[in-house]
Amino acid sequence: MNRDTEDHGLATLAVRAGQQRTAEGEQSEPIFATSSYVYQDAAQAAARFAGEEPGNIYSRFTNPTVRTFEQRLAALEGGESCVATSSGMAAILSLGMGLLQAGDHVVSSRSIFGSTVMLFNNYFRKFGVETSYVALTDVSAWAQAIRPNTRLLFLETPSNPLMEVADIAALAELARARGCLLVVDNCFCTPALQQPLALGADIVIHSATKYLDGQGRCVGGAVVGDTERVGEQIYGFLRTAGPSMSPFNAWVFLKGLETLQLRMRAHSESALSLAQWLVQQKTVARVYYPGLPSHPQHALAARQQAAFGGVLSFELKGGREEAWRFIDATRLLSITANLGDAKSTITHPASTTHGRLSEEARAAAGIGEGLIRISVGLEDLADIKADLERGFVAIR
Repeated sequence: MNRDTEDHGLATLAVRAGQQRTAEGEQSEPIFATSSYVYQDAAQAAARFAGEEPGNIYSRFTNPTVRTFEQRLAALEGGESCVATSSGMAAILSLGMGLLQAGDHVVSSRSIFGSTVMLFNNYFRKFGVETSYVALTDVSAWAQAIRPNTRLLFLETPSNPLMEVADIAALAELARARGCLLVVDNCFCTPALQQPLALGADIVIHSATKYLDGQGRCVGGAVVGDTERVGEQIYGFLRTAGPSMSPFNAWVFLKGLETLQLRMRAHSESALSLAQWLVQQKTVARVYYPGLPSHPQHALAARQQAAFGGVLSFELKGGREEAWRFIDATRLLSITANLGDAKSTITHPASTTHGRLSEEARAAAGIGEGLIRISVGLEDLADIKADLERGFVAIR
């Protein structure tokens, strides 16, 4: 990190951390679009490859633009090290390949992204890693599920798509007592709203594709944590296997980080207002948003988050047919499963993000056929409400 930013606030770190200007004196971070690097002589090349001299070797694992993004995100999360990856799923893959081995056990929240479940069940299992699933908010269930060979506790908070909130501090204490690592996917909140490492977590996962970018332009991921586990073990996997972030995408994410705090405040403000409006709609059975006092973990979210985030879900009474009719009636909102965009998005989780799960698994996770998820963007709130009103008219 640039030594001039070490003691500054989050907004300053989001703009300044990690930047090392070249001899050209650029104001904006450059994109180092190069696959390789030239050495002064054969001895320097040998020293770089042997790890005896720091410096760039090959852009699969050393690139100045990617490194700037890694240092900036690590600074925002309060971590020692960050490894940037080609996607959020690549970040979770790198986590597992870097830290797990055959015979290990993972305890995961059952309220996680569907592709993460597929990764655990279909691929980690092939290599002898077993996963057990528990209710996100039941700390006693986590404790009961831990075995002598449990290596990781894995969760998303708030969860997707029901916006359940885990007690990070309580689970961190449990993990320490039982010799496990606590891994928190911080995608929905970002470090602008929540800092899991400060609450006791060991590792933070990001899909940079979402709010870190903020405009739906690029795909990327990141793992943040300490020097040994992240900076050596997970980085070692990336260096060898190469699920690497491209320099261009890293540059886009750097630009996204510069406005992260402002955007997250705006997303959260609009989402809270929209949730309060949705509660009043007669055809809505339930609204899932931690900013509502009726949310079971409202007090916890208020304590551990700076705001309540930009994603909410609501349940319609008429099931899938009614949910699809509602979604199809909208004109402004984008029908897409992505989130964290400046543009508001709307999706039906049971048939998209969690569509590959069995009906039983979806039911266990509380994902009903009438559930609709909205990622509240940066449009005028009145226009978002007017568009959703089209959906309500269509189902009346």
